Amino acid sequence: MQADKKTLQLIEELNTRFDKKNPEDVLGFFLLECKRKIALSSSLGAEDQVLTEMISKIDPETKIFTLDTGRLFPETYDLISETNKKYHIKIEVFFPDYKSVETMVKEKGINLFYESIENRKLCCHLRKIEPAKRAFKGLDVWISGLRKDQSLNRFNTKLVEWDEVNGLIKVNPLLNWSEKDVWNYIKEKDVPYNALHDKGFPSIGCQPCTRAVKKDEDIRAGRWWWEEAEHNECGLHVK
Repeated sequence: MQADKKTLQLIEELNTRFDKKNPEDVLGFFLLECKRKIALSSSLGAEDQVLTEMISKIDPETKIFTLDTGRLFPETYDLISETNKKYHIKIEVFFPDYKSVETMVKEKGINLFYESIENRKLCCHLRKIEPAKRAFKGLDVWISGLRKDQSLNRFNTKLVEWDEVNGLIKVNPLLNWSEKDVWNYIKEKDVPYNALHDKGFPSIGCQPCTRAVKKDEDIRAGRWWWEEAEHNECGLHVK
């Protein structure tokens, strides 16, 4: 869905207005202006945990949701529970349609994603993209934890963007933060984080599609590692 000229002009103005502003300022504006029409899409990664901490201080009633693909690490489920308790919130959990998943597995196998990019993208679509569309229903804006230096695919990301796939404005408050900035904030604020981060997992998704990385590897190298780097996105953040 393409944005109209008025929306594109607004996005351009917001990018200019909030250039070099801190994430709290960005969040404060959008949470106030888009109350009840905005949500954080959280994968429970380090960046999303930082945003959850910030949002809980500004407006704890803000919708925060996550996608349970059915193939997550046990540590991720533990973190959902811990985060809810710490911030006195209820992260909404969206699941894939079981009939679609059953059909996919019956036709292509339980670990189909290793066999081809097409299979992997199908799995991501059914387990993540389709549930995300349901989670986005009724929203005008969604908040993401993307950072520029996470991968080459994300380097040209803007602070405020138009998400054509979902027909929403997308806001990336931590866009210009470094990995060091994220972890300094987590330590300073005692933000709960996934225990797998301490075991060499900088980026954590589904268990079969995520591995630990070596010290000299890119932080996204552990995601869909059997594919070429340019394919290493699930589809939520593809322009």
